[in-house]
Amino acid sequence: MGALWENFVIAERVKLLRYKGSDAAHYFWRTTQQQEIDWIEEGQNEITAFEIKWNPKEKVRFPQTFAVNYPAAKNAVIAPAVIEDFLL
Repeated sequence: MGALWENFVIAERVKLLRYKGSDAAHYFWRTTQQQEIDWIEEGQNEITAFEIKWNPKEKVRFPQTFAVNYPAAKNAVIAPAVIEDFLL
């Protein structure tokens, strides 16, 4: 169910960004050691990393490698309870 949720959230976010005319760049991030972040947005001199989780009880860890390389980046978890905030 988690992969389907992640796909839905990303598809809806892309539609929202296009609708708003946002020029924010968006990426997936993965290292050769298989550390990953589900969704990254970069715009207006700001980077935000998102982990997308279906199960709100699942423990979320943002990779240390990412934190070291992007110390100013903001982090957020997107779960069903907060999806509306992400898509507004």
